[in-house]
Amino acid sequence: MSNVTRTGGASRNSGTSATTFGSSQESQAQQEDAAKLASSDVSAGEPLNVYALVPTAGPDDPRWNNSPYQGEVVVAARTAGDARIVAAARELDFMEVDAAPAEGVTTAHASAFRSDKLYTVVEIEHGRTGLQRGLLAGTVSVATIKPTQV
Repeated sequence: MSNVTRTGGASRNSGTSATTFGSSQESQAQQEDAAKLASSDVSAGEPLNVYALVPTAGPDDPRWNNSPYQGEVVVAARTAGDARIVAAARELDFMEVDAAPAEGVTTAHASAFRSDKLYTVVEIEHGRTGLQRGLLAGTVSVATIKPTQV
């Protein structure tokens, strides 16, 4: 239902504007900022934080059935949420192999690193410069996807 009304001799109001999404200078600046924040390229001197992703569930916890136990890892990231994304990005994704469950489907959101039931994020160091956003210590296995054919 529309709340558009027509009064007098004005032309009909369709409830839409002639503007195009993303064409304003502000929208373009926001898109550039978002792309810069999402990239692994960190500007020289940008301070990053060091985080440890520590398993909170034991190795025999049934929640590990969906993802292999990876142990503790240390990453350089912008925020605690970014630390989870950085660690999850090191895992193999269905999009990177010929085993995709469907066109355009990703499994990145299903990583154990993104689950607060399996991992907690602990800040070790704040505002350190000279780091590259990524894995600093620990091993992240790429064997998270099991082939169904041999």
